[in-house]
Order: sequence, then C-alpha cells, then structure tokens
Amino acid sequence: MARAEPDGYTLLLLTNGNAVSQALFNSLPYDPVNDFAMISTVGYFSMVLVTGPESKAKTLKELVGMARAHPGKLNIGSISPGGTQHLAAELFRSTAGIDAVVVPHKSTGEVIVATRNGNLDLSVDFIAPLLSSIRSGALRALAVTAGKRFPGLPDVPTVLEAGVPGYDVASWNALAAPAKTPRAVVERVHQALVKALAAPEVQSRYTELGVEGRASTPEQLRDFFIAESKRWSEVVQRAKIPKQ
Repeated sequence: MARAEPDGYTLLLLTNGNAVSQALFNSLPYDPVNDFAMISTVGYFSMVLVTGPESKAKTLKELVGMARAHPGKLNIGSISPGGTQHLAAELFRSTAGIDAVVVPHKSTGEVIVATRNGNLDLSVDFIAPLLSSIRSGALRALAVTAGKRFPGLPDVPTVLEAGVPGYDVASWNALAAPAKTPRAVVERVHQALVKALAAPEVQSRYTELGVEGRASTPEQLRDFFIAESKRWSEVVQRAKIPKQ
C-alpha cells in the first residue's frame, strides 16, 4: 500500500492496530505516519465491560471495590494479546488503579462462556458480538468504554460516568492513501466518504453494529493517529507486552 500508485484508486483502511504497531514490533517495512496521506476517520467502535449474571457486582463501582478489597484476585477477560480488547483491558486496570490479572483468550466465544460461568470476573469486548447475550440476561453490562453511551444500550453508563476518570476508549478505522497522493485527489475521496457516512442506510447499519460513523479532516486524522500511537505505546510498555 505504501508503494502503490498515488492515484486515489488504492486506499488503506487504517485501524488503531496500525497506530499501535510501532510499539508491538521491533521493526516495520514502512513508516505508519509518513508513508501515507491521511484522508479521514470513518467509524468508532465502543467496547463494553461485562460480568456474568451471578456476579455480586451490580455496578462497575462495586466491581472496582471488590478488586481493591482482594488485590490480585480479579480476572479480566479479553482476546488477542496486543489487540484492541487486550489493551483496553490493560488500560482499564491501570486507570482504575486495581491489581487484577488480564487473561487473553483465543476467541470472543471463549470469553463469553468463561464470563457466564463465573471463571472471569469481568470481560472487555466489542458491543456487537455481546449484544444478544446482554439483552437476554446471559451477561450483565456494567459500562461502555467510549466517552458517550451506546444508543442500543441506553441504560448502560460509560466508564467515565461509572466513576473511573480518564478512561475513554473506542476502536476506530480510517482511510489513507499513499503519501504522494495529490491533495486534490485526497479531497475528492474525502468528500465522497463524508457523503457516504451521511447516507441514512449507512447510519442505520452502523447503529446496528454499534459503530459511530464520524468523518474528520486529513489534518485531524494525522494528529489523532500520532496521539493514539503515543497513548497505546505507553499502555504496551506498562503491560510489559514483548515486541515481536
């Protein structure tokens, strides 16, 4: 992608995984910032913190209290070591100031089963794959990770509202082009994306998937990408995740 023709016909779907890549790998065959022309953010994906239905913690505040009363005993489930859910769990642990163990699993299905049967005290994953379990009562949602509530779970507070200051986490994706793409081409793609995100059918489908469609300027995306890289690099370092 970094070496493709800068004509606007080859685009890169960036994710926060790209932003954390420098912290997770010893070397990369490209520069995540300077080898690409940023175009716009596309969507933001909140995650949700859940417990099993039999958990004594009815709120996030109660769960944090339990963790502080029993240091090192709380298990937090996630998937994909070094991935979004894992890093979100690690950041929650440090931001909440609790001594807990983050336990990565191979799949969301494993996390759901372990949370439902009480082997995990808390789990972090994207909203969409957990939504049916939450609505059926098989999982209890304590808080969503983004800075504002998810319309599909209007009664579930944000982590900020639930009493953990400074925690605002959403996965995201964005569009970029090769670095030498002319500004006029970048602007044309940007305008088409803004129009697509405003389409009612796109907004409706995004809502079903727990996605907030939101465009940015190329400059805003570049600044945001750099800030995200710095933020998650610090999380990786604190969590002592080894580079590959």
